[in-house]
Amino acid sequence: MAGSDGVRIVVTGVGVVSPIGIGKQQFWHSLTHNVSGIDYLSLPHESLPSAFGAEVRNFDPAVHLRDRKFLKVMSRDMQLGVASARLAVSDAGIRPGDIDPLRFGVDFGAGRMTTHPDELAAAVRACQDEPGTINMTRWGEDGLGQIAPLWLLRQLPNMPACHVSIDHNAQGPNNTITSRDASALLALSEAIRVIESDRADVMIVGACSSNIHPVDIAKFHRFEGLSQRSDDPSRACRPFDFERDGAVVGEGAATFIVERMEHAVRRGADIYAEIIGIGGGCDGRGPANESTGMGLVRAMESCLRRAGIGLSEIGHINAQGKSTQMDDIVESRAYRRVLGDHLPQIPVTAMKSFIGHFDAGSGAVELAGTLLSLRYGEVPATLNYEVPDPRCPVNVVRDGPMKVDCRTALSVNRTARGQSAAVALRAV
Repeated sequence: MAGSDGVRIVVTGVGVVSPIGIGKQQFWHSLTHNVSGIDYLSLPHESLPSAFGAEVRNFDPAVHLRDRKFLKVMSRDMQLGVASARLAVSDAGIRPGDIDPLRFGVDFGAGRMTTHPDELAAAVRACQDEPGTINMTRWGEDGLGQIAPLWLLRQLPNMPACHVSIDHNAQGPNNTITSRDASALLALSEAIRVIESDRADVMIVGACSSNIHPVDIAKFHRFEGLSQRSDDPSRACRPFDFERDGAVVGEGAATFIVERMEHAVRRGADIYAEIIGIGGGCDGRGPANESTGMGLVRAMESCLRRAGIGLSEIGHINAQGKSTQMDDIVESRAYRRVLGDHLPQIPVTAMKSFIGHFDAGSGAVELAGTLLSLRYGEVPATLNYEVPDPRCPVNVVRDGPMKVDCRTALSVNRTARGQSAAVALRAV
């Protein structure tokens, strides 16, 4: 993206830890061979609102982290995020000492890192005079001592960025974005501004989330709406399909190396794509804003304006595609408002049909999919799109992967509360 001073920003590294593959090659192979990551949950699920989830299986954190001693202060979210960052840095060909530490920064998105009941159970029991009662006078005397001294470090959303910066000696600007699904793209937007303002040469940008604990699953069902299907897990998530009935929980992370074009060329980096525009927006108050997805409208309009491209130049869209009835309808309305008569000609893919829905991390993994689509000139299919919904008049890729000649794409994310972001990318 060329700023006011002509700075062009590119992506030179991609690291993915997802339900359909660890590493970009396995991830892309699954996308192009229609391999779903959604299955029955590995934990007991008889009493849960949904038996399905998209888990990162065969993930050994000790293999992917620099020092296993950090595991005791890392939640599952953090482990996935730090592992994806190590993959991205390696993919970008950055070795220790290559980048001035003071000009090497981190901007990371994080989701809800929930405190789970079992972590505080011993402290609660210590405060009970008898079952079912709590004596708060015993909290300081007996309860606090039952909580691990470093317990809080597993709950803080800024810790993924901290671990990543320590791991790679990135001493430059460091921040965390917690805007649910839009976190990854908003973190990318901030990282771009950091580079444009000459405060860093290279930024590590990503997001991570894990929502497969029973507490998280219950929260998702209460506030987001999970699929109630019980037949085939791989067919449960159906973005934009008429018979969709809810989202499917998941987990994962993706990280990207972002830098100036000239900096990347000077160090001989392999460039995935140029970031030509990025924008954000929020619905605002009232049904008129919420029902039409005005936050996404504003984000896309800002993104396209900064990119300086026409609607006919959009090669494909990587959609939010949560697979709930209302969210997909609102998203489609936003597309129609922005794209008008061009909408039927623009291919749309929704990768949650592969990886499920996991807050901040899913937006990052979807962005990784967009970058690889641009690299290989193919748009993955949307799984389970069988019965078109007339309320969602988007050109969903159903028999994929689809070969495309246009090397420009949009990736978008929108939260249930209307926080939205969109990025325009062009293959280099």
